[in-house]
Amino acid sequence: MTGSPSRPFANRIVLITGASAGIGEACARAFAREGARLVLAARRRERLEALTPSLLELGAPEVISHTLDVRDRGAVIDWIAQLAASGHIPDVLVNNAGLSRGLSPLHEGEFRDWDEMIDTNVKGLLHVTRVLLPHMIEQGRGHVINLGSTAGHIVYPGGNVYNATKFAVRALTEALNLDLVGTPIRVSSVDPGLVETEFSIVRFRGDEERARRVYEGLEALTAADIAEIVRYVASAPPHVNIVQTVVYPTAQRSPWLIAREPEHP
Repeated sequence: MTGSPSRPFANRIVLITGASAGIGEACARAFAREGARLVLAARRRERLEALTPSLLELGAPEVISHTLDVRDRGAVIDWIAQLAASGHIPDVLVNNAGLSRGLSPLHEGEFRDWDEMIDTNVKGLLHVTRVLLPHMIEQGRGHVINLGSTAGHIVYPGGNVYNATKFAVRALTEALNLDLVGTPIRVSSVDPGLVETEFSIVRFRGDEERARRVYEGLEALTAADIAEIVRYVASAPPHVNIVQTVVYPTAQRSPWLIAREPEHP
């Protein structure tokens, strides 16, 4: 089934990882408004179940939710086999699952934090993409959109391993485009700067006060802002591949150069 020129995603299948909150949830809402059939994956089942009714109300004709940790390669393989068997290979894959942990100098970093970031941001993205891509190639269409970061373009103090994972996402986006030349499969990345979501709360392991200070004194991007860009990238005509989109809030011009209101230096 295909969409119409006015609603290019109507009845198209969009798979989003990390869909239970933040940018993933906002992407689900954006594509629901376009009439897309949604396949959502995240670790928090209760959040996915709570989200489903509103997505149906927004216009999604179908919402399939699955509890998944993208770090678990076996679980990813089994789930995508089920999707293939039921005819739910996506037209658009949004690799959104990712996180940051800590802001320590590398020589004071926690091994557990490094493992979680590398296993989620890099290996998790690889697991999902590797298993889905052959099906996309076989069906003759597909678009992989990776959620990168400006942290994958410029390093910042304390970013170290998180920076490294997002530089890896950038490299994988570029490499996939080379690997897929001659196929109709497009690969893009959307690389945001400061977006006010649960990101900093996760980074600081629930320290809400410290997380709040990250966004003080400026108007940060919202999850909805990024979801609209993801939707725009996905809506380009089939002969157009928007390989990379870098977006900052106006008050930010690099990962470390931010203009804050005077009372929030």
